[in-house]
Amino acid sequence: MNKIKCDCGHVNPEGTVLCEACGKPIEENQHIDGNDKRKLLNMRYDGSARRSQTYNKSIVDKIWSFFSSVKVGVWLIVIALLASAIGTIFPQEMYIPANAVSRDPAVYYEATYGVFGQIYYQLGFHNLYSSWWYMILIALIGISLVICSIDRFVPLYKALKKQKAKRHESFLNRQRLYSETENVTDEEKDKIADALKKLRYNVRNEDGHILAEKGRFSRWGPYVNHIGLIIVLIAAILRMTPFMYLDDYVWVREGQRTVIPSTDGKYYIENKEFILETYDENDERFQKAIEKEGMVAKNFQTNAIIYKETAPSVAGSEPELKKIAEEQIKMNHPLKFDGYTLYQAGYQLNEFKSMTFKVHETDDPDEKALGTFTIDLTSPESEYQLDNGFRVVVDQYYPDYSLENGEPRSESKYPKNPAFVFFVYPPKSDQAEVSFVGIGRNIDATGENQYKLGVEDFKLRDVSGLTVRKDYTLPFFIVGAIIFMLGVIQGMYWQHRRIWIHPKGNGLLVAAHTNKNWYGVKKDIEKVISDTNVKMVVDQQELDE
Repeated sequence: MNKIKCDCGHVNPEGTVLCEACGKPIEENQHIDGNDKRKLLNMRYDGSARRSQTYNKSIVDKIWSFFSSVKVGVWLIVIALLASAIGTIFPQEMYIPANAVSRDPAVYYEATYGVFGQIYYQLGFHNLYSSWWYMILIALIGISLVICSIDRFVPLYKALKKQKAKRHESFLNRQRLYSETENVTDEEKDKIADALKKLRYNVRNEDGHILAEKGRFSRWGPYVNHIGLIIVLIAAILRMTPFMYLDDYVWVREGQRTVIPSTDGKYYIENKEFILETYDENDERFQKAIEKEGMVAKNFQTNAIIYKETAPSVAGSEPELKKIAEEQIKMNHPLKFDGYTLYQAGYQLNEFKSMTFKVHETDDPDEKALGTFTIDLTSPESEYQLDNGFRVVVDQYYPDYSLENGEPRSESKYPKNPAFVFFVYPPKSDQAEVSFVGIGRNIDATGENQYKLGVEDFKLRDVSGLTVRKDYTLPFFIVGAIIFMLGVIQGMYWQHRRIWIHPKGNGLLVAAHTNKNWYGVKKDIEKVISDTNVKMVVDQQELDE
């Protein structure tokens, strides 16, 4: 790397714009366009040398220069925002409704949203926020933020830390705010220094050369912003790990105890009772909604018990459980335990729990039962032996029966509209009679059956839909957001102001610079030079214009 030696004897790194010691401009590095503005200095980063503009030989240098570009960072953010926006057009795969036609995303998106849904799925936007390319994009934004910050923060910090009160005259007369006074007394100089202190400037005096400075901490506002954003990006990446974040869904039927998903089988939930309260049909506030939907839910809740496994269970045996919580889960009133949170998210009413069938003679007008049996629709047995010798075999079971192109099928695995194909064996007979039985359906497959099956009774139950969530990343998001806002406030409401007082013979040179709010620093100078012979600074940029 080539060094640049200033007339004052100080050796500066290549790429330096202003001498680190005296501030004398290094003309070939100023890069100022237009003759009218050539006398104003380029004060970005106080003229310090940045790594991205100094080294450009190795592959590491080229990568560093690429990611240190603000334009690259902005484009990465724009691409991420566009991708995120597209990801909200249709619901993500994890939010496909449990009662959808199919939970297979390849089928669901096309069936629900047509050709646009199919394109959405094929482009991979159905699982956007956990996709590898989206994670890489977020990581690249983080890398850009880190390199941009280091590339600018380190040289700026060194330049401000090393700055001296005594500066080269060309540094002063090429500042935007500048004035020159020929005759100034020592008393006036002291008065100006005292006035600057009263305005809370940090005043340094080197052999009569004064540097008055305040608000330097505001220069670090953008870098504090970057720290906050980096923390948020780290939280977003951690959100993709099961240890830090979990978002799952479980259906729990009344009276049922089931394992809570994504907890490695350690936690169970029991639905003691589901309660649904609706608004009165005469309530004028919801009249239109009631007419359209039939009812409007006022409250729906699950009275639940949470169990924790106390010891690893052997396959096929009942787990040893300990009750750790018993609460009412309502909308906006979740149940929290051991880092997990259960939210009341949905429900299904009047799902079939069990059905009782009777066997009677086909020609019996009274349909007197010769025998009965009950099927648990959650886990039906394959065969039922009746007391009177009849044997009934379940050949086909359709929990949610429908016909598609003349073929029977089940829309879902949940018993919403159960139907069966039975083989009925009379006592002491190996010849089976085939019957198809469902709600409102009783079909004799051959038309010659001697015995007939019919629904005698059924039991219903409600099903509660619960969201299972664990989020250890939320504190990171909160901390990152707070740090980001502190950086915004730090950089927005304070300014870094510097005023240089340079004695020249019997006179005085006054120059000033600020990163923003030039009007404010002008007012400060106007106050400190009042009642003195010192001339007010002139905005040289306005003169050039």
